[in-house]
Amino acid sequence: MIVAAIGIVVNGASAALLMAGRRHDLNVRAACLHLLGDAAISLGVVVTGAIIALTAWDWLDPVASLIISALIVWGTWGVLREATMLSLAAVPENVDPAQVRDYLIRLPGVSEVHDLHIWAMSTTEVALTAHLVRPGAGLDDELLKAAADGLAERFKIRHATLQIEAGNSEQACRLAPDSVI
Repeated sequence: MIVAAIGIVVNGASAALLMAGRRHDLNVRAACLHLLGDAAISLGVVVTGAIIALTAWDWLDPVASLIISALIVWGTWGVLREATMLSLAAVPENVDPAQVRDYLIRLPGVSEVHDLHIWAMSTTEVALTAHLVRPGAGLDDELLKAAADGLAERFKIRHATLQIEAGNSEQACRLAPDSVI
C-alpha cells in the first residue's frame, strides 16, 4: 500500500506536468491518460487493500479491478476515436469544411473553389489543398499570402497549398466537379 501511495503522487504529478499548456496534443493527452490510469490503479490498490485488511472482504479485489478497468476504457475512448480519425486522414473535428469553402470563395476575385481537401498532418497540424478559380486574374502572390494567413488565423490550418486557375471554360479543371475526390 505504501508503494501504491507513492505511485499516486508520482503519476498524478507527472500527469499534471504533461498537461500544462498541451491540452490539444493527442499524444500528450494519451500519455496523461496513461499516467492518470496508473494513478487510479494505485488508488484502487490503497483503498481496496485497506478495506480488505479491515474487513477480510477478499471479493472486493476483483470488483475494484473491474471498476478501475471500466473507468480507464471510458476515459480513453475519445483518444482512441481521435487517433482513428487521424490515421484515416479525416477532416479534424474543429474544422468546418463548409466555413473554409465559404472563406475561400469570398477572397477577392475568386469565383469558384474546387478540389478542396482538409486533413490532419499530425495531432497539432492541419493541411489543406484547394483550387481557386479567378477569371481574368493572373497569379497573385498577395492573394495567396492573405489566404494562407486567413486560413491559419481562422481555422488553424497552417499548411495550405492553393492553386490559382484562370477559369477558362475551354480548359476547365478535370477536378472541378464535386463528385471528383
